[in-house]
Amino acid sequence: MAKMAVVGAGLVGSLWARMLGNRGHEVVVYERRPDPRLGPLHGGRSINLALSDRGWKALEVAGVSDLVREIALPIRGRRMHAVDGTRTFQPYGLDGQCIYSVSRAGLNRILVEAAEAMPNVRFEFDHRCQGYTKHDDGVTLHLEHQGQPLDVEVDRIFGTDGAFSAVRGRMMRNDRFDFEQRYLPHGYKEVPMLPGADGSFQMEEDGLHIWPRGTFMLMALPNPDKTFTCTLFGPYEGEDGLNHLTTDDAVQAFFEKHFPDVIPLLPNLLKDWNTHPVSSLVMTRCFPWNDGNRVALMGDSAHAIVPFYGQGMNSGMEDCTVLDALLEEDDDWDRIMAQYTTVRKPAGDAILELALQNYIEMRDLTGDPRFLQQKKLEARLQKKHPERWLPLYSQVTFSHTPYHEALANGRQQQRAMESVMADAEKWNHFEDDRWMEAALSALDQLQSATT
Repeated sequence: MAKMAVVGAGLVGSLWARMLGNRGHEVVVYERRPDPRLGPLHGGRSINLALSDRGWKALEVAGVSDLVREIALPIRGRRMHAVDGTRTFQPYGLDGQCIYSVSRAGLNRILVEAAEAMPNVRFEFDHRCQGYTKHDDGVTLHLEHQGQPLDVEVDRIFGTDGAFSAVRGRMMRNDRFDFEQRYLPHGYKEVPMLPGADGSFQMEEDGLHIWPRGTFMLMALPNPDKTFTCTLFGPYEGEDGLNHLTTDDAVQAFFEKHFPDVIPLLPNLLKDWNTHPVSSLVMTRCFPWNDGNRVALMGDSAHAIVPFYGQGMNSGMEDCTVLDALLEEDDDWDRIMAQYTTVRKPAGDAILELALQNYIEMRDLTGDPRFLQQKKLEARLQKKHPERWLPLYSQVTFSHTPYHEALANGRQQQRAMESVMADAEKWNHFEDDRWMEAALSALDQLQSATT
């Protein structure tokens, strides 16, 4: 079997190492940071992860899903908090469908240990990638360890080293390699919500709590230790921008104005605010995702996105599922690598667009009466005609429909619903279910025009 190098021991790298190990390959994972099991998570991020169907499929393929279920909390829907304290619940899907909140550090530990438990997989921490050199019979991985250069000869390299990938940095010197990086003019800051006096959750633990405020929002996801990870997403500039929340008085006034119901739940707000840094939101796109038959990019190395659809991890794990399936079908690495880029590049571009779109929905539209009415109508339509109408969120989260196909389907559904809602009086405020046939007819026409 081949000798494989995986650069990056994060979620995708550890999972892919396990999958390669399952296929009998000799695998070494090189990570520039220290072993995450020996201390707190490095990198300054504790933001919770939303695990959904695409991720679960990858975990099942790797044989580690049962271990992950022990740290996963089911999230049934969005729990919305208005400024006046009004609260509403928006279920994610039908028949108990849910996503799962998992700790990044806890999941990373499970995946590293599951991969390392295999006799043909090992991890080398504190090894910084410095690029690679291809040659006819393999590829040389250039590393730095304890300040000294180290070259390793392998058959193939898989870059899973994140949004600022060193492997991709080397690929960028290739002829006709396209790369785009951009930042949102928004950032985020995290503050923990501790358990109540009795040691229990201070809010319902089955929901993604959102305080939508137009151009910014607060979000909270539960953890198994009865805490919530609260994350404020907002612009850097402007009256309510993160750059202006630099004093205790400014932070206190901001939360009293926009999130008054949260203040009693965060007694250490000011201390935690001053402890946690503001983090940026970066997006990357590149092409191709492979360098011939020797090197491939996976996860954020290939397609870093913003976190607003909860699909960053899931899309990276789906990279693993797709590439593993290609290995099942073929042993020609020229075809495998080329096909991997062909299949996954459109999906990566689409989920980036979907994530940006969902940010607007979460921070603004979730408090809009017309938007909420449309979501209720779509739920009724899905329940009565599940074979003909699967909402965009369900296609992305609870199916394995390629992201670019889901995006195209969602645009058609939106146009169909707009045509129906524009004529609300005709449907007696939607109590008459004939509007459903009108929506389905409009969707059929749009699909026919496309094909």
